[in-house]
Amino acid sequence: MSLPTLIDLPPALETLGNQALQRFGEAAGTLGDSPATPFADWPPARRAAFARVCANSGFVLERALRDPAMLLQLAGDGSLERSLAPDELCGQLAALLADCAQEEELGRRLRRFRHRQQVRIVWRDIMRQADLAETCRDLSELADACIDLACDWLYERLRARFGTPLGRRSGRPQRLVVLGMGKLGAGELNLSSDIDLIFAYPEGGETDGERRSLDNQEFFVRLGQKLIGALDAITVDGQAFRVDMRLRPYGSSGPLVHSFGAMEQYYQDQGRDWERYAMIKARVVGGDREAGRQLLELLRPFVYRRYLDFSAIEALRDMKQLIRQEVRRKGMADNVKLGAGGIREVEFVAQVFQLIHGGRDRSLQRRSLLEVLATLEGQGYLPPAAVAELREGYEFLRYTEHALQAIADRQTQMLPDNELDRARVACMLGCAGWEAFLGRLAHWRERIDSHFRQVIAVPGEDEASEGRPVDAQWLPLWENGGDEAAVCRQLVEAGFADPQQVRQRLATLRGGSQVRGMQRLGRERLDAFIPQLLARVVEQDAPDLVLERVLPLVEAVARRSAYLVLLTENPGALRRLLSLCAASPWIAEQIARFPLLLDQLLNEDRLYSPPQEAELVAELRELLLRIPEDDLEQQMEALRHFKLAHRLRVAASEIAGTLPLMKVSDYLTWLAEAILDQALRLAWRQMVVRHGNPRRSDGSPCELDFLIVGYGKVGGIELGHGSDLDLVFIHDGDPQAETDGAKPIDGAQFFTRLGQRIVHLLTAQTPSGQLYEVDMRLRPSGNAGLLVSSLGAFRRYQEHEAWTWEHQALVRARALVGSPRLAAAFAEVRAQVLGRPRDLEVLRREVGGMRAKMRASLGTSSTAAGTAESAFEATLPFNLKQDAGGIVDIEFMVQYAALAWSHQHPELLRYTDNIRILDGLAQAGLLPCDEVRLLQEAYKTYRAAAHRLALQKQPGVVGGDRFRDERRAVMRIWRELGLS
Repeated sequence: MSLPTLIDLPPALETLGNQALQRFGEAAGTLGDSPATPFADWPPARRAAFARVCANSGFVLERALRDPAMLLQLAGDGSLERSLAPDELCGQLAALLADCAQEEELGRRLRRFRHRQQVRIVWRDIMRQADLAETCRDLSELADACIDLACDWLYERLRARFGTPLGRRSGRPQRLVVLGMGKLGAGELNLSSDIDLIFAYPEGGETDGERRSLDNQEFFVRLGQKLIGALDAITVDGQAFRVDMRLRPYGSSGPLVHSFGAMEQYYQDQGRDWERYAMIKARVVGGDREAGRQLLELLRPFVYRRYLDFSAIEALRDMKQLIRQEVRRKGMADNVKLGAGGIREVEFVAQVFQLIHGGRDRSLQRRSLLEVLATLEGQGYLPPAAVAELREGYEFLRYTEHALQAIADRQTQMLPDNELDRARVACMLGCAGWEAFLGRLAHWRERIDSHFRQVIAVPGEDEASEGRPVDAQWLPLWENGGDEAAVCRQLVEAGFADPQQVRQRLATLRGGSQVRGMQRLGRERLDAFIPQLLARVVEQDAPDLVLERVLPLVEAVARRSAYLVLLTENPGALRRLLSLCAASPWIAEQIARFPLLLDQLLNEDRLYSPPQEAELVAELRELLLRIPEDDLEQQMEALRHFKLAHRLRVAASEIAGTLPLMKVSDYLTWLAEAILDQALRLAWRQMVVRHGNPRRSDGSPCELDFLIVGYGKVGGIELGHGSDLDLVFIHDGDPQAETDGAKPIDGAQFFTRLGQRIVHLLTAQTPSGQLYEVDMRLRPSGNAGLLVSSLGAFRRYQEHEAWTWEHQALVRARALVGSPRLAAAFAEVRAQVLGRPRDLEVLRREVGGMRAKMRASLGTSSTAAGTAESAFEATLPFNLKQDAGGIVDIEFMVQYAALAWSHQHPELLRYTDNIRILDGLAQAGLLPCDEVRLLQEAYKTYRAAAHRLALQKQPGVVGGDRFRDERRAVMRIWRELGLS
């Protein structure tokens, strides 16, 4: 939202402002000669600002009267009218403490500095010279400076007395790490907030004091106690900050300070859900910052789970319920932080997404709430309209919170119950009166609460509240099996065809080792999920089949019950799962093997709308940028997750009819290219780090002078769901020249190892499977040849040694990823090789001969590969790909045509896919347009059927009576081309 408007002071506040001017003038007059600008010289605008600020903030007036020189100095040096530079507060406090010699004096100077800055911050906030972000930043930097510099000051005094604490293992000096939690950690401190801290140190040991040494634990406990005293103790100068240490391990009953090892052990063994929630915002605010970063990295797996963790919703729901009970018990409905639609609900909405998805999506691993909201919108977790309302509502509530606290510098979020403070709050929020303010407040609280309920609501809550128990009828059947006759009757009435089989399947699951070995919480989640599953299964047309396909997934995730929570918490995702399982056993099997795919079912729009090519490339690049460069294991898993997720989205879109066949192949090909590009870059970077850059023949360093060429389906942009990749690797380096790294090798070795590494990245089996099967047999000399060829060697082989079938394969070859310069050179070689004149009689004989061999070995033997009279009978099979009149016949005709006529019509070599090459044949008048359309439609029809069969986990074979007209037409054109 924009800054609240500065409105005219209402009469009551105007009177207060005038009185404040008079009282401050009297106080300033007692100072005598002051180095600051005298109050009498203040311009009218500053006097008016003073009156407005003091009318609204009794705290500023009280501080100004107690220390008028402080305010005059702030005005004189311009601090009231300008924003501070980064680290300016820290610099000011460091200068103030430079000559501080006594601990008591340290506390006094910290308090006076905090009061001075608090006056400046409140002034600028009320006058709308600073927006919410600047106010929160200044308050957080003020706390950071006080904590860090006080910690350093006290550490040096303790060190002088007891010696330097040393690590028992490392022998290195140890320093305290101070973690700021909550709003301090997020850099969102409010005007009168306490500060939540946790103290830690790297490792045990003892100090090296000459006269007396201390155990490191004792040393840092003393340091922590002194730091708390320096900040929290109430003296004649007041208090710097209220310090809350209850978020540390074991809370108030635990040690004040823990070693890193103890911290890690605690959170691993005993960390509770609310502590994960709190640790999201943890930030190093004082002490050893480098060690602090290591500690936070150590604790990251506790906060952000590597799987989707929908149990976070349960935990946050329970926390919110406890808060609401406390709000009701204490009559705190007017609390703008804890009440319904309050600040805490916005935080919960943001943090539930962080806890669920943050382990997999590092863009959510942020402390700032407003940054998280922006990410939720940008990454599609929440619609823009919802994020806009949450953001504007949150900002209104935070401005309200600051107004409440500016009045008396008191930590409160309760709406005032007296007329004066109500007038102040309404004025600071730019509202004409209290009722106008309450109207705006009610609007934003209602909108926030609505969004909160949508995210945190219990599934089925609305139905249950209307008197219809959700899925209750299925609970007895799951828990104890019930009376056999009654159970079978219930199943039949629900739509199951084979109730005995269904009953047996559920009994097998219930009594299986996976379920019997579940812990109590997991079993509770399973018991909550199965009735809901059965209630949704009976909504399907074939519930027996759907249950049969989905129960293997349930069994697979029984020990990882977070996935059960995902489906329980997201009824829409469960319905989409069942619909996809009903449509495709292949999809059901994929999700059972890789439950992480359940993530893709959460967003229906995203599931059925795969990204365009550029978006796909950018998404994968961004995903890998979030992973450390040296973490190969995580990079390989990320590539596999990416492939599995997008392949599922394409299959789901195909089933839903939102993606036609040609687009399915396009997306699967784009997906492969995006993955190949990143695999090449990862492998290249690893090789260069180890061995340095290879050289070109002119001595200059290679810059990714490597090319991955795709043949077959990937080359022809016709990939299917389970297609392997036919690849050839080409380089343009000097095979004899050594690399320039610490472990030099010659260029030939470099590029061979690079190729091996790429193949390994693609084919290695990890917990998420392999990326692709890779076939390298189409490289020069096949399996007997080098894994990687130079461009020159590739050219020589194609010109002098390659067989006709290898030139047929080259028709469908294209550069996929790698050097653009090398890709252009490859295209030139391809055009020269394919475009040379050929003896058509010899060409027909060789193409036809190769096809005959394939039919004999791969076609249907009972029908002579589709050529027998009986081949069109319904009782005999037709192999869509290999039998006569099928897919390969069309591919061979296209390849024959390209080889036969491209020397006269080079445009035939522009594309590598069959459909567009056929278009080129029609445009060149080489084949009649009607026959081209016939071949194209037959080709697309066959491939669509093959795709559907693949999704059903069936081979590409149909009955002999299918596609009779298409087959006969293809066979006729084959004969007319003289290929028989």
